[in-house]
This record gives sequence, C-alpha cells and structure tokens, in this order.
Amino acid sequence: MPANRHAASRLAIVVRLSVDVGMESLVLPVDYPRLQRVQSFYELVSTPFTAGVNALCWERTLPGDFGEVVAQLGVGEGIMTLDGPTLRSLVLSAAGRVAIDVLLEDLRRLSEQELDPALNCIAGYPRDEQPGPVVTDVFSFHADSSPVEASTYLCTYFGPASEGLKNEDAVRRVDLPATRAELLQAFGGVDDDGFRIFLNEHCYDLHYAAGPGARPFSFGVGNLWRIAVDWPGSPVPPCVHRAPETPLGAPSRLLLIS
Repeated sequence: MPANRHAASRLAIVVRLSVDVGMESLVLPVDYPRLQRVQSFYELVSTPFTAGVNALCWERTLPGDFGEVVAQLGVGEGIMTLDGPTLRSLVLSAAGRVAIDVLLEDLRRLSEQELDPALNCIAGYPRDEQPGPVVTDVFSFHADSSPVEASTYLCTYFGPASEGLKNEDAVRRVDLPATRAELLQAFGGVDDDGFRIFLNEHCYDLHYAAGPGARPFSFGVGNLWRIAVDWPGSPVPPCVHRAPETPLGAPSRLLLIS
C-alpha cells in the first residue's frame, strides 16, 4: 500500500530471490510472534492488535480462475480500479465467474465494516523518480500511517504478493547516519523539531531499510491480511511491507486494499 500520511501455518517450499541483493523472500515462519493467524473474517476484523502483534492473516485457498479475470481485463499499463458492473460485464468461464463471486464477496464484507475497499488490477505502479536519499514509492519497505486509529487490509488474488519485513529486521532510513545527514542538508537546518516535521511531511520517516541478513516474507496469494499502521497512540509498531517488483511484460496483479 502506498505510504499515505492521511490515508503461513506452513514453512515455505519455494524461495524467490528479492530485488534486494542477498535477501530471500520466504513465507513467514510459524513462530513469528508479531503475526497471528485467524480462522474467519470475524476474527480478522475483531481481534485487537496487542502484545506486540501487528499483523493478522486469514489464510485461504480460493476457488476460481483469477488469471482469467486479469486476462479479460487486459490492463496494459498503470492501475485500473474495478467495480461490480465492470466485473459482472466480463465474459468468463464458470471458473472465472466463481472468481468474480469471491471478489464481490470480499468487497461486500469490507464495505459492511464501514471501510472503503478498492479492487485494483495493477500493470505497474509509478516510481519515485525524485532525486534524494529516500525513495518513497510502494516498492520501498514502508509503514502506512493515519491521524486516527486505523488498519490496512490487503489481499493479492493473482500475481506477485505483497511482501513484509519483520520489525526486528527493519531500520528507518531516516535513522541511518549517512541518510539523515543528506536529509539535513536538503532541509537546510538543524536536527530539531522543524527537521522532524520536514521528515513527516515528506513521508521519509515511514520508509525502512532491511538490516543485515533480513529475510522478507510473502503475504501469499488468496490470504486476507489486516496490518497495523502508524497512528498516534497505537499500542503496537506498524507492519513494514512493500509492493513486489512487477517485471515488464509480466501479468498484472489483482489486489484488494482498504
């Protein structure tokens, strides 16, 4: 999920190289204490973040052919936001129709919680091409934030899944001495409250680097996640995550986010 200031019970058997040199992307081990697995949608939305837990995962093996849905949409570039009429208008096989029913049901569930879910078919995200020491696009490990209590919901139905990073393996980029020095130079002042406001306003303080030996983990396909965000008074640290790389010419991702 883009950083917005206002806004697996099984070990992995497949290892995918990450874009970060020397790191591997694995399904999260079962003993990570910040992740709690839940068994239902009700548990997902009602379980509080407490005792350090900042990520809830409802593991699911979904029926239907989501790849057919993506192929029929034919998104060539950018992001297409999908609604009910668009989905229902697609000419699909029986398996494709089952996938549509799953998508609409997830949208309904989240909407009934007074959330604002968006279903996106993503051929590619915009890149942060501004010069500077901190990249602030969704491919950078980051935390979401909100001025009030909130959570982020995520589900990848097709394509590469979102990736997480253990808080213990993450360091804020603004806390890296060389990066902080560059940011201070860009700020043109001293390391005081004004500088911290500068970092906040540009979302620099929401982006993280992976520490030595860090292993990102995959959110998996079909799983519905609820992750903690950075908000004033939050009892747990935010869940650090990023969008996966989408190679040129690869099929689009189908992602639900709220």
